[in-house]
Amino acid sequence: MNIIFMGTPEFSLNCLQALIENNHNVAAVFTQPDKPKGRKYKLTAPPVKELALKYDIPVYQPNSLKDDQVINSLKEKNPDVIVVVAFGKILPKEILSIPRYGCINVHASLLPKYRGAAPIQWSIINGEKTTGVTTMLMDEGLDMGDMLLKALVEIEPDDTAGTLHDKLSKTGGALLIETLNKIENNELSGEKQDDKKSCYSPMISKKDGVIDWNKDAYVLNNFIRGMNPWPVASTKLNGKMLKIYSANVLADKNCAPGEVISTAPLTVGCADNTAIELCEVQIEGKKRMRSEDFLKGHKIELGTVLG
Repeated sequence: MNIIFMGTPEFSLNCLQALIENNHNVAAVFTQPDKPKGRKYKLTAPPVKELALKYDIPVYQPNSLKDDQVINSLKEKNPDVIVVVAFGKILPKEILSIPRYGCINVHASLLPKYRGAAPIQWSIINGEKTTGVTTMLMDEGLDMGDMLLKALVEIEPDDTAGTLHDKLSKTGGALLIETLNKIENNELSGEKQDDKKSCYSPMISKKDGVIDWNKDAYVLNNFIRGMNPWPVASTKLNGKMLKIYSANVLADKNCAPGEVISTAPLTVGCADNTAIELCEVQIEGKKRMRSEDFLKGHKIELGTVLG
């Protein structure tokens, strides 16, 4: 098939790689403009751009898809399909109607659940046991097009947003190829989503990582896992930010929310007679480390309240 690929972050890479390895003609890649990153604000290319250039695929980085020049350029390439994977821009109606087989989106949830920008994080935060990937025919609504294929992925108790991201990305690449093969052989028809079963997964920002100790340890453990690797769950310890990367749940603990009740191991009280052991932490200005190593250089008094 003659394909235009639209994607930006690391999640998109397995899908682009799968297209290349399965001998589809990726005529062009559209991705977000380079952005400054790091302390020195060095201009950095999106991961998808780097992979495309490795295979000499033409790369386009328009600021807007509503530009007539961009739309005409897409029409000239006469794609059979436009594949969209975490692109970060909404496709206008004029583009959706260009490809012969339509625009196919690879979404990291079992639609109609978790429409939106952060389905991976919210599935963990909300305590889901399973999630998956859905391929869908795009329309003008946000993740509201007809569903094509689904692949289920288990969420393990120790999964973080980072590990689940990698599982779903790999699954997405395989599901995309299966979807395209079935479309090409006229073996696939869309299934409408039931809006009553939908839920939204809004984009997560740095401020969303702040821990509310007035929740039980089970909820907070899911929250910590869902915020890892970014923006990382955080609290305040003696006025400094303390990031928490991993934790263990402890039940039947009579303690106040946010109170340090032990330093061997480092344990903090939560709601409903639960507590949480902090396993990996990072204090402001220092490196990430195991809590036992952290305590060697930071004395914490019992009864100290975090937050």
